[in-house]
Amino acid sequence: MKNESNRPKEPQYGLHFEVLATRGRNKFGVSSNTTWELDPKRLSFVLSRYKFVGRMMENLPSVLEIGCGDGFYSRVVRQFVTTLDLTDFDPIYVEEAKLQLVDEFSTHCFVHDFINESTVKKYHGIYGLDVFEHIHPMNEDTFLTNIVESLKDDGVLILGMPSIESQKYASEASQAGHVNCKSGEEFKRLMNKYFANVFVFSMNDEVVHTGFYGMAQYLFAVCCGPVNKSRNKND
Repeated sequence: MKNESNRPKEPQYGLHFEVLATRGRNKFGVSSNTTWELDPKRLSFVLSRYKFVGRMMENLPSVLEIGCGDGFYSRVVRQFVTTLDLTDFDPIYVEEAKLQLVDEFSTHCFVHDFINESTVKKYHGIYGLDVFEHIHPMNEDTFLTNIVESLKDDGVLILGMPSIESQKYASEASQAGHVNCKSGEEFKRLMNKYFANVFVFSMNDEVVHTGFYGMAQYLFAVCCGPVNKSRNKND
């Protein structure tokens, strides 16, 4: 039987219809839309990665995302931090990210390539998910050095990427762009050149854990105590 009042039978669910009436229906971004259409389970994996970052950076005054893509997932981190800026080296994705902006989860979006330069603003936290594996090894030193120079002295960096062991299961499209995947041990050694303390976590599907790196589909490096560029050159 049709509900003639156009309201739910249980009044506590009226909020859903109030939000719909005032804000309308949300839309996926160009990348998240593809995920939902072709591999919807992956949506839960990616959202879990962003929640992990949000919890690790909770209450930080200023945070920057590198490689924001369409910006659909970034709202999860914005919920935890005071301010969030989004950047991508591709202008078309920055324009996509701007379409996701709402007042309650406001962010600033801009084009920036860390292979070319650091940011003028110094951040308390920077993170990049599914970005580092796209950075060619010959550019990784410049990329990481520019990130360090974009952090405050007590800043935190979180990088997340697929493990090298996971690549035999990756799609052909993913493998084409993944030019710099690493094992957990390699990832930690590299990041220790730029940060005094590095904590590497394993991830399988939605679960972040401290298990054996070789069985991890995904790796997180939580990096604290950035080492300045002049010191790094002397190492």
